[in-house]
Amino acid sequence: MTTQTTHRTPAGAAYAILDIAREQVLERGEGLNEAQLVEILQLSDEAIPAAMQLAHEVRLKHCGEDVEVEGIISIKTGGCPEDCHFCSQSGLFDSPVRGVWLDIPELVKAAKETAATGATEFCIVAAVRGPDIKLMNQIKFAIDRINEEVDINIACSLGMLTQRQVDQLAEWGVHRYNHNLETARSYFPEVVTTHSYEERLDTCNMVKAAGMELCCGALIGMGETLEQRAELAAQLAALEPHEVPLNFLNPRPGTPLENQGIMDGKDALRAIAAFRLAMPRTVLRYAGGRELTLGDLGTREGLLGGINAVIVGNYLTTLGRPATADLNLLVELNMPIKELQKTL
Repeated sequence: MTTQTTHRTPAGAAYAILDIAREQVLERGEGLNEAQLVEILQLSDEAIPAAMQLAHEVRLKHCGEDVEVEGIISIKTGGCPEDCHFCSQSGLFDSPVRGVWLDIPELVKAAKETAATGATEFCIVAAVRGPDIKLMNQIKFAIDRINEEVDINIACSLGMLTQRQVDQLAEWGVHRYNHNLETARSYFPEVVTTHSYEERLDTCNMVKAAGMELCCGALIGMGETLEQRAELAAQLAALEPHEVPLNFLNPRPGTPLENQGIMDGKDALRAIAAFRLAMPRTVLRYAGGRELTLGDLGTREGLLGGINAVIVGNYLTTLGRPATADLNLLVELNMPIKELQKTL
């Protein structure tokens, strides 16, 4: 794995790039380019509060004050044939996650519990390369049952799709599809070898063309350089997804990245500011790893530094913060939870 760049921008230059960002991003709504994002990621510690404040202003101006809350649940956990080096659900690694299927009544119950937290989105996830006919049929049945009993938007994350599968999900009323790029194109072969960056990008483009919202996330702290982190933010900005979940590596036992270590919290805050300044109008969602990387204080700082969506409760294979902790924090910070708006 490559090591991260440690150079930090001197104080004077730091505030110069923030002045540029204020005019370019806040006033004109034009995201920073890749080279400018490197400068944000290299900011000195002293400049972090100013960067977070600017990112917060950008979020309020271009996205509004509402915070979107989402719950996720896995319909099929473990046993995935892909070799994503960060993922304990791969069947190729000696990790403790075992293959489990969730039945439909449990799925409906989970959707109800998610809606009860105030969440507007419920995401059904399966650890697969892509769905087969059996899984697609199960997804259709699950969508129908949830829609009968719960007023919540349904999202899916089922791996790489064919055009027919994209069309089916759109027809069934899937509101949003999640398919992460994870890391920069230049670093992708370092963390995945069983499929390509381009294959992921193809699915993302088909989802957008079908009219579903695209949720396309990042996983940072895998050993990529700051330059590659900026590359990823710029590539996501070019893709123009509706939402970007921002994950921080939580090294899992038995995976090739188990000894990578936890990302520094200040680097995580720099990344939050950079991703917001790259994508001023995008939903930027707190996702996996924030509990370890940022803790309670950092979580608060991120919400005041460009984040405008949160996954509440647990993740796919790791524990998150209690939903009540995040919801109470949103109340304390006077951040209204977005009301449900069904996509017709």
